[in-house]
Amino acid sequence: MDFMQDGLANGVQFRSLNIIDDYNREALAITLDTSLSSKRVIRELDQLIAWRGAPEKIRGDNGPEFIAQTMSDWADSRNIDLKFIEKGKPYQNGYMERFNRSFREEVLDAYWFTRLKEAQVMAHAWMWIYNNERPHQSTNHWATKHR
Repeated sequence: MDFMQDGLANGVQFRSLNIIDDYNREALAITLDTSLSSKRVIRELDQLIAWRGAPEKIRGDNGPEFIAQTMSDWADSRNIDLKFIEKGKPYQNGYMERFNRSFREEVLDAYWFTRLKEAQVMAHAWMWIYNNERPHQSTNHWATKHR
């Protein structure tokens, strides 16, 4: 998981919480809001767990939302190992960085959003295309629908 930042046409800044599955490169969530606290991250992860089950571990950077005691307590209570990449070494989370680059180029830089809801709708539409229509050559097959 990782965060990105962008802005609306009126200058309001927003962030995206992007979560992918390292194993199959599937985008699991893109959540956009003006504020994404550790409690919000936990809420999004709980929704994913209800949908897909709990992972053994979650990788992220050393951002304050991810290293917060609240997040650590949450992970401990669910027997999830939080793995943090070393500072200044984004390549340790390479799949996430590649996903972020695609999301940046194909959505955030490609459109000028006037409302956060527009950006969220486009992000969800793009996530569906990412998961279902584009090839994932690194996994030696097409995306989800071609398995």
